[in-house]
Amino acid sequence: RLRLEGAPVSNSSQPANEQSILGKFASVVGLLGASLYFTGWIYRRAYYNFFQLEVTTLDLPFESFLLVPLQVLFGDIRAIGKTAIAFLLTAVAIVLTLWLLQVISSTFERNLNPPIVRARKRQPKAGIDLICKSLAEFSSLRFNSIQFLRSLLDETVIVAWVLVALFFLAKQQGFTDARRDAINNTSTLPVVTVIASETYLSVGRNPEDTATTPTLQKYRFIGDLGLLEKLKGEVYNDTFDPKKSRIWRLLLERGGRIYLFRTLADNAALDERPLVLGIKAGDTGEPLIILSPEPPTQPPRNHAP
Repeated sequence: RLRLEGAPVSNSSQPANEQSILGKFASVVGLLGASLYFTGWIYRRAYYNFFQLEVTTLDLPFESFLLVPLQVLFGDIRAIGKTAIAFLLTAVAIVLTLWLLQVISSTFERNLNPPIVRARKRQPKAGIDLICKSLAEFSSLRFNSIQFLRSLLDETVIVAWVLVALFFLAKQQGFTDARRDAINNTSTLPVVTVIASETYLSVGRNPEDTATTPTLQKYRFIGDLGLLEKLKGEVYNDTFDPKKSRIWRLLLERGGRIYLFRTLADNAALDERPLVLGIKAGDTGEPLIILSPEPPTQPPRNHAP
């Protein structure tokens, strides 16, 4: 047979290799995206649960869950250190788990074959003898389906341990950040002032007379009256006494609601939660919201301490 000199030799394996690489890359991107979303969702849930809000009711944008994990894993030196330690422990747990599964699988296979051999020796008939001999020499690892299940089990173990590590990292970081923002001296959330008509803010104070408590004769309530009385007397910021300062900050503005909270004291207990106020926009017009990084140092006018 004649072969043309200098003719290019086609490589049919190159497209297959490219498809394999693209398939693996797509799988990695899919797993990475799912892991980022999972981490962001757990972080958001832990953060807003600290303020007694459920993340599923806040209608947060999808992309916010994908950006938060960068803060959880690499936000600062402490976060990077915790991430490194968590993934080191996760790698050790994965290796030990896979080793334990291999030991269990080998033990089960060794205990399964001898009874079949003994049963074969007790059978005098040729047909049954051939069947028992075939079962005695059977090795389940030769079948692709069994190998696929074994590979699937190994991958499930790896993914499960990674998700466990991400869960605890995100949950702890969410609680830590929420408590930081709930305390006035360490909070990164802005100080807020909401200005609206008296029909919009039922417990709001008149800025010209902050000492007079508003009347609520036309309103009704269900629940704890003590919370209402406490809110009526603490709706404005008070920095007159630094040890007992009262500061309101903006937590979130989403879905037609404004969530405000009163910051906690520096020595607040770990199980203490701030008072949160949710204001819904009504038909009387949008309120005016004033934001500031820090509160003023002087007390409000017409304030009777």
